[in-house]
Amino acid sequence: MTRILVVAESALRELLRRRTVLIILLLFPLAFYLSRRGDHLGQSIRFVCLGLGWALSTAALFAGSAARGMEPRLRLSGYRSMHLVLGRLLALWAVGALLCAPYFVLILVDQHDVRYGAIALIMVLTVAVAVPFGLLLSAVLPRELEGTLVLLTVVGLQMVMDPASTATRALPFWFSREIGTYAVDHTDSGYLTRGLTQGLVFAVALTLLVVAAAAVRLRQRRHLRIA
Repeated sequence: MTRILVVAESALRELLRRRTVLIILLLFPLAFYLSRRGDHLGQSIRFVCLGLGWALSTAALFAGSAARGMEPRLRLSGYRSMHLVLGRLLALWAVGALLCAPYFVLILVDQHDVRYGAIALIMVLTVAVAVPFGLLLSAVLPRELEGTLVLLTVVGLQMVMDPASTATRALPFWFSREIGTYAVDHTDSGYLTRGLTQGLVFAVALTLLVVAAAAVRLRQRRHLRIA
């Protein structure tokens, strides 16, 4: 447990060095919210949740890419891949909770006649899904630019695709539209159940994929060549 906390502290310090990026990530969901605040209050809630997902995934992508040079040295010091992954997840989940808190307060103050508990659930699932999604992209794609373009594509598709179509359920943040509809439009509990199920499945699957990708990558010895 001590080693996991050490990795978490290191990841937090790395993020804090990028103060400008953190400020942009903090304000980014607000732009999504204000873009729909004037005419479509319900859509503003859905958009701010997508903005949070994009911001957290981007932060996780940067954190994962920044740790590439440090992880081999930690492995030589006795850290296992599980320590590195869980420590980074813990740090980014904490950052996600801190990022979501002011936006939940904003919705409490600014929005009325909505189900606040369901909105809190969307934000919890957003943190749980966005962090491993960003870390997985950093493990699979070697450059931050490529990962950022993938995130842009995913969030863009999430906004324009029909949420009722079957293909949309393959997107990681589909649950935000379903639970958001339940929270804003006061629909039946089927929306809540479908959204919760999809969000939990993606959170667990992405976390397991991050663990597997880290284990495979850290076992490789790219500096060794067979003569």
